[in-house]
Amino acid sequence: MKWFTPTTVLIALAAGSAACAQTPYILRPTATASVTNIATRHNLTVVEPLDSASSVYLVTGPATEPIAQVETDVSSDTEVTDIEPDQSTAIPELSQSTGVILDQMPPANASTYAGTLVLGAYIVQPAAQVINLWSAQSAFNVTGAGTVAVIDTGIDPNSSVLGSSLVSGYDFIHNSAGIANDWSELGPNALSALQGSSASPANKTDLALLNQSTGVILDQSTGVILDQSTGVILDGQIPAEFGHGTMVAGVIHLVAPTAKLMPLKAFHADGTAQLSDILRAVYYAADHGAQIINMSFSLQQPSEELKDAIQYAHNAGSICIAAAGNSGVSQLPNPANLDKVMGIASTSLQDTVSKFTNYGDGTFIGAPGENIITTYPGNNYAEVSGTSFSTPFVAGATALLYQLLSETGFDDMTNNLSHAAPVSSLIGNGRLDVYQALKAAASTPDTDRGGDN
Repeated sequence: MKWFTPTTVLIALAAGSAACAQTPYILRPTATASVTNIATRHNLTVVEPLDSASSVYLVTGPATEPIAQVETDVSSDTEVTDIEPDQSTAIPELSQSTGVILDQMPPANASTYAGTLVLGAYIVQPAAQVINLWSAQSAFNVTGAGTVAVIDTGIDPNSSVLGSSLVSGYDFIHNSAGIANDWSELGPNALSALQGSSASPANKTDLALLNQSTGVILDQSTGVILDQSTGVILDGQIPAEFGHGTMVAGVIHLVAPTAKLMPLKAFHADGTAQLSDILRAVYYAADHGAQIINMSFSLQQPSEELKDAIQYAHNAGSICIAAAGNSGVSQLPNPANLDKVMGIASTSLQDTVSKFTNYGDGTFIGAPGENIITTYPGNNYAEVSGTSFSTPFVAGATALLYQLLSETGFDDMTNNLSHAAPVSSLIGNGRLDVYQALKAAASTPDTDRGGDN
């Protein structure tokens, strides 16, 4: 199937005044219905299918009719299973500054990890010790297997750390297959500055505040001038969530360096996305053999169609893992609170529940989400905080289990990952302990495993 993005189509339609007024919806006809006939009856325009089976579609309707009325009219059609507005969402940023911990950063040095030179601080960071990563990898001789789909802003295809782990994905923003990335959304000077940095980790000596939740280690030799309050490099501005996907991927790679990474770009570099692109990415991941789907984002409103897409991915054998969110409330958003999804909260390096994390019902476990050191585009590194970065720790641990287990269903994974370190009843089973999870898996006979229920 050829994949399209609604963003591209709607921009193309914008030349006409009527097209500008159209409102996008996600429509699921019944199995035997004709979407064309439904559209004709309700004055809708079919834009494109969102899945490979053509069972769910992006359509548009006139903005002159209230959204609630369109939903009521169309949902009453006996040939319609579901209709909902195509909502916008954003990667959640922290509501408060986490600061930059220069005095806690070890001196810049190069270490070898999985055959590649990396920043030493990336390997020796406290979060890896907290989750017992190194003892787990050593004791069970695992470094990860399978493919982790990263639904995010893209992954830097030229990363010296991540490059060999990347497999072809898809850019749903720009309608292109390959290693989806967000370089195209930078200004020319910012692009040149970041891409011109040294690949040698030992040359990286400056840590600068990029935004309220991210500190980036830049290459001093490039002479980059970074305004710490605005995030402006020379005359090019870095969007709020530029590099988010590369940072998420770096955490997965830290935990499971031989797992493959499939970049699926559903988010712009400013952290915004349309639900239709997210749905498209979930279906793509399931149809293209991703064993694990990392979703470091949340929706503003719940979505039945996202629930259906997650069920589709589950039925295809994909393990779905999602961020609990950074609002500090006792309620999880979609997709973290959906059935067959592991909702991941954030913990501190001192094993306390992070002040910013969401928690409560639906939270599966927590993982470190404060002061995490990870990869950043242009062979740079970042210090980050948020549930966005707790989630890939669990995705990486799942890739380690995937290598160890002969049974790899959702229940098998959750049964083993639930062997976590007690922290608080607010975050489900506790804080991720990779060693205990692998130990549980190694000591459970295949006949005793729960299978995929």
